[in-house]
Amino acid sequence: MRESEARPARQSGAPWWDIFFSATMVLLVLIASQRGSSAPAVLTTLGVISIGYVVLGRRARDDSRFAVPFVALLILGSGIATSFNPSMATIQVIAFPLIWVVMPGIRAAVIANAALAIAVAVGFVYALDGTPSAYQQALTIEVISLVGSVALGIWMTRIEQLSDERQLLLDELTVTQGRLAQLHRESGATSERERLARDIHDTIAQSLTGIVMLSQHAQRELQAGDLGSLERRLEALETNAREALVETRSLVTAGAPVELGEGIVAALGRLVERFVRDTGINASFEADAYVGSPGRLSRDAEVVLLRSAQESLANIRKHSAATVATLTVRADGDAVVLTAADNGIGFDAEAQSTGHGLPGMRDRLALAGGTLVVATAPGAGTTLRATLPLELSAGAGAGAGADSGASSGAPVSRDRAAQVRS
Repeated sequence: MRESEARPARQSGAPWWDIFFSATMVLLVLIASQRGSSAPAVLTTLGVISIGYVVLGRRARDDSRFAVPFVALLILGSGIATSFNPSMATIQVIAFPLIWVVMPGIRAAVIANAALAIAVAVGFVYALDGTPSAYQQALTIEVISLVGSVALGIWMTRIEQLSDERQLLLDELTVTQGRLAQLHRESGATSERERLARDIHDTIAQSLTGIVMLSQHAQRELQAGDLGSLERRLEALETNAREALVETRSLVTAGAPVELGEGIVAALGRLVERFVRDTGINASFEADAYVGSPGRLSRDAEVVLLRSAQESLANIRKHSAATVATLTVRADGDAVVLTAADNGIGFDAEAQSTGHGLPGMRDRLALAGGTLVVATAPGAGTTLRATLPLELSAGAGAGAGADSGASSGAPVSRDRAAQVRS
């Protein structure tokens, strides 16, 4: 804030200034009344100053256009009153603060303070007939008064300026916090849309893809007159449609379209069975008994594994032209590894992906602290290796320690379970 624009020592409550001014005027009237000869002139001057305060001074506190006329009247009246009665120099008690309140800038306030001190000093010397003692008293009183007023006024003004700046910063901070909150809401909405897109891609989109493939098979079998195979296709088509309906309802109502009531191994087994039924690809599934034990994996880790398996099998179904596929889940030290492999046509791993599949799978794993490694080449099949940290519950950690005979909780017994083949 520039000095010329600074309003020095702005008041917080106008009524207090009215009370302060009125009390000072009453005191001055009482003092003036004790000197009979000069009392009429002094009282008249005080009356003019009081009228000027009511008409100009109160407005000048809020409108700087009235400041200069009021301050000029105040300075002139103070000097005249003091010239009739030197005790009227007491008027500086209210005059100095009022100048700081109404003047529109620090420099203007300092100049007005100096003018007031000079006017009162001249009046004081005149009232005492210009004696050397009068000059000495006037100089001493006014120098001390002026220095004190300027120092106190500047200090109070700086404090108020700092307060105004602090309030401005608080207002800006409030606006910034509001913007940040809006950005957080937008970020949350974006994240939720991305999550929903991944969930739809991993569940409903794959179910619909399976329904399309089953419909195509059924159409070919109908044209060939193979009613037995057609009936099986229609049953599979109905099953897929019902599963897609369940997944859709789960997305809408629960936000977690995963049914893991029987554990991750059972869920992956059902997934592979459905994959075999839908595609006719010779697929197998193997899992460590350790991974399938209750409490070995957190709920979030199980969901990520299931989603990764769904995406892996969806890629095999849509892109690989494979005849054989394997899905395995094993514990490897402090991690669990999901591997999906096929003997299909492969692809160029360096080529930029334009779909949601692998990028979404990689993002989902990264959010859980995992990684995705893709090993493939044109004509050489594809292997996807998804790794997640192995999260143990307290009870599971103790059980693992008992199995291994050590305190580390690392598994040593891994039975190949839940094998499914076409």
